[in-house]
Amino acid sequence: MYRLAVATNAETFERMQGPLAARDIEMGHVETAERTLALDESPFDEYDVGFVYPSRIMEGAVADAMLDVPWVNDREAILRSRNKADVLARLGRADVPVPETVVVSNPASEAELTAAFERFDPPVVVKPNSTTRGVGVAKAHDLDSFLGIVDYLDLVHDYRAVGDQSFLVQEYVADAADYRVMVVDGEYVGAVERRLPDASRAQGRWKHNVHRGAEAEGQELPAALRELAEDAADELEIPYLGVDLLVTEDRAVVNETNARPTIDSATKYEDGFWDDLAALIRQTAEQ
Repeated sequence: MYRLAVATNAETFERMQGPLAARDIEMGHVETAERTLALDESPFDEYDVGFVYPSRIMEGAVADAMLDVPWVNDREAILRSRNKADVLARLGRADVPVPETVVVSNPASEAELTAAFERFDPPVVVKPNSTTRGVGVAKAHDLDSFLGIVDYLDLVHDYRAVGDQSFLVQEYVADAADYRVMVVDGEYVGAVERRLPDASRAQGRWKHNVHRGAEAEGQELPAALRELAEDAADELEIPYLGVDLLVTEDRAVVNETNARPTIDSATKYEDGFWDDLAALIRQTAEQ
């Protein structure tokens, strides 16, 4: 029996607990954020392995030091996946298809911003380089709107405590299906399509994040899309990865990745999903 430290949210913890217990992996929840923590004595139980490194890197480092365990997805995996520009640059270099993208290190001159915008056929997508769940993502249909969005980003980036002062300008992939593909230890284990309700689309909404009201439905993907997600995970060297694909009639691109992906209902994954995940956890514990 291995003991697994899990710092993810309660919903994911509850979905994992039963299936992993049936495979001789006992889970414990490790709270690392929104609490006080004395540094002279660990409040945590003993564990053999950690699941994914905590999302708050500073507090995560303290928990990591106290737990002293290997992680399925370690600190480097979390940081690599969180940096969208890094992900897209690595994948593009490896000939994994990605959307056309410009990274902006703020502050940039208006001339540089204008040149970046004019590389694309509007609209463009403007997104922070290191957020999740669609937070801060906007769409600009013209140059004035784009520069206005950048003005707001300037206000945020002017605060000295903001560590990441970069953002992305990206092509808008119209009429694309949005898939979250799960890859475990380099192998495809299932996918969901994230869809907005018809009423939301009629109102002009376009973000397909579940946290923004989209619904996730299990899908059987063709071999080409499975291989695309596996190629992305292989290039990034992240063992447990959610890969976001945008798919149109004539192309498919890797839009983002998530090294802390939410686990959906087991019915949305391949039959061997829990066996594969348990095997990866045991493999990590035995390193």
